[in-house]
Amino acid sequence: MLKQKHILILLLCIPLFLWGQSKYSNEFMTLGVGAKGLALANTQVAMSKDVTSGYWNPAGLGFVEKNYQLSFMHAEYFASIAKYDYAAFSARIDKNQAIGLTVLRFGVDGIPNTTQLIDNQGNINYDRISYFTAADWGILLSYGRTFAQVEGLSFGANVKVIRRRIGNFAGAWGFGLDAGLQYRIKKWSLGLVVKDLTSTFNAWSFNLSEEMTEAFIKTGNSLPENGLEYTLPRLLFGFGRDFNLGKGFTFMATMDLDMSFDGKRNELISSKVLNIDPHLGIEFGFKNIIFIRGGLGNMQLEPDFENKKHFTCQVNLGVGVNIKDIVTIDYAFCDVGDVSMALYSNIFSLKIMINKFKKENSTTQNF
Repeated sequence: MLKQKHILILLLCIPLFLWGQSKYSNEFMTLGVGAKGLALANTQVAMSKDVTSGYWNPAGLGFVEKNYQLSFMHAEYFASIAKYDYAAFSARIDKNQAIGLTVLRFGVDGIPNTTQLIDNQGNINYDRISYFTAADWGILLSYGRTFAQVEGLSFGANVKVIRRRIGNFAGAWGFGLDAGLQYRIKKWSLGLVVKDLTSTFNAWSFNLSEEMTEAFIKTGNSLPENGLEYTLPRLLFGFGRDFNLGKGFTFMATMDLDMSFDGKRNELISSKVLNIDPHLGIEFGFKNIIFIRGGLGNMQLEPDFENKKHFTCQVNLGVGVNIKDIVTIDYAFCDVGDVSMALYSNIFSLKIMINKFKKENSTTQNF
């Protein structure tokens, strides 16, 4: 009878596998946001200077040009089983300072709870099936500022709150900090971010019914215990350059290096001490109206059956349209080569930019 409950038991064991580990904790926070950034293979540490900087590098908020910005994105994974949503807002405080709020959700809804499917007499009753949601939430409160003393330098920081839920059975609260710098000199941009600066922790708690407890014991599983899950710091470094090609045409090239220190990973540069995941992005623009983008990421050396290593990478493409510096619509076609296990392809995002209302004899709106 207990075999009917294996799906739910497996889901409930996920926090058990993660508890006490740090390597792949809070991975939903690393997926990226905005079709522009995704089309550029997440190369935004040095180049972001809009509302999405709250996610990529909070220092970029110091360079936000509009007083208020809003951004939205929706994406779906695994044949639309999982939903990924993003919304963000930024506001300038003065000419040197800006704040931002970012909300992320990655969740699977409508998961069947079959623990009550079979009663004690062995009778199957499908009306006893209920449904629950497994969802991860991330909230970032961001601050960025430039410095009058050092032209082109900006500093930023995030305070982030993590909320993870698996129905009414398990949940976790997490807290962490990010800090970043951006420096712009002429047409060059440099960026540095320390993610999970003080190690982000998730405090898990479990609420299992008697039936679930019995199922865990009879199937040989250990009962989950309340505990802490840590996410160790990561260092992200990026650089890029803007080129003016003349006649309204522009070109941008950028590269990011994501560095982790939590043991050997399957990345292009990998060791027990340091892992480096490089990714590249380019963008052609015309009169700040239309943009064509491309990016290379997920670079790996994959062994074949003869243990010979072959270079593989994930190709992303995208376009963007800027309408009078008020609305930007971006599109990304990701995972062109079907390299990533997380299949997602068509992604749209929207950004709205407005300036502060001013009074000049009568109330007017300036963009």
